[in-house]
Amino acid sequence: MDSDERNRVLDPEHDTAALKALTHPLRIRLLGLLRQDGPATASELAARTGESSASASYHLRVLAKYAFIAEAEHRDGRERRWRALHTVTSWSDEAMESSEAGRAFVSLARRRQLEHLESSLARHEADMAGGRLGQEWVEASGISDLMPRLTAGSLAELWKTIAGKLEELTARDADDPRAEHVVLLTAGLPLAPRDREGVDRQGRENADLHSREGGTHGEGTS
Repeated sequence: MDSDERNRVLDPEHDTAALKALTHPLRIRLLGLLRQDGPATASELAARTGESSASASYHLRVLAKYAFIAEAEHRDGRERRWRALHTVTSWSDEAMESSEAGRAFVSLARRRQLEHLESSLARHEADMAGGRLGQEWVEASGISDLMPRLTAGSLAELWKTIAGKLEELTARDADDPRAEHVVLLTAGLPLAPRDREGVDRQGRENADLHSREGGTHGEGTS
C-alpha cells in the first residue's frame, strides 16, 4: 500500500530514518494535535503540551524534515505555522514485527493511542457538561470492551469491514453541518488462554464494564 494525500504509510525497510524520527512521544503528540486541531505555531503547541517553545519548535522541524508536516499559511510574519500533511499514519504490523525498531514504534504508538483515549474522554465529558455538544451525542457516543472469540481471519475481516464502513460514512457526512470530529479508537488484541480460574475471572470483570447490552461504539491520532 502506498502513501497518498490522506494516508502516510510507513515501511520499516525504506523509511528507517522517518520511523526513528517518529519514535518519540512528543513528536507523535505534536503530529496528533496538528491533525486534530489544524495548523498551529510552535508557541501554541508548546502551551498545549506543557513544553517550551524551543523544544516544540525543534521537534516540529524534525517532523517536517521527514515530511510528516509542512509550513502552513502564516497569519503574520512573526512565527511560522505548521500543518499536518496527512490525516493518518498507517503501517503493516507484520512488516513492523520483523525489526526491533518497528516493534518499538508500534508499542509506543499504541500507548500514545491509549493516552489519546484518556485525554479525549476527559475532553468529551467536559464538552457534554459544558453544553458544547448537543444531547443527540449522548446515546451515540461511548466505549465498548467486548471480548468475542474470533479466528485471525475473522479479525482481519472485521478490520476491513470497519475501515470500509467508516470511509462510507465519512464521505456521506463530509458536508453535513451537524458533523463533529469523533475520536474513534479500535483495538483487536488476541489473548492466549490462562488457567481456567484466571479466564473465568477475566470474563466476569469484563462483563461488568459494559454500559449496556452489546456494548457501545466509541485518535488522533497517530
